[in-house]
Amino acid sequence: MLPDRTGFIVWVSDLKAARALERFGTVHYMSRKLHYVVMYMNADKVEESLKQMSRLSYVRKVERSYRAEIPTEYSKDSEDKTRFYSL
Repeated sequence: MLPDRTGFIVWVSDLKAARALERFGTVHYMSRKLHYVVMYMNADKVEESLKQMSRLSYVRKVERSYRAEIPTEYSKDSEDKTRFYSL
């Protein structure tokens, strides 16, 4: 079974040094323009990894991603009005 994963946005000052973040988890995306890294790590190792990442000189700020908490299942409570607008 797959382990629970948690997403993080890590704001960095040096993208070349940010490649070293792969030792904490999986780097999904690196933004060259805005200098941030989107990464995923196992939920059971989050606390110790955040402590180690915050000590790094090139890490400015670490934010937790709330994407997993956003509901992605939608219900159709109202009827579809597009069928009434026919030509």
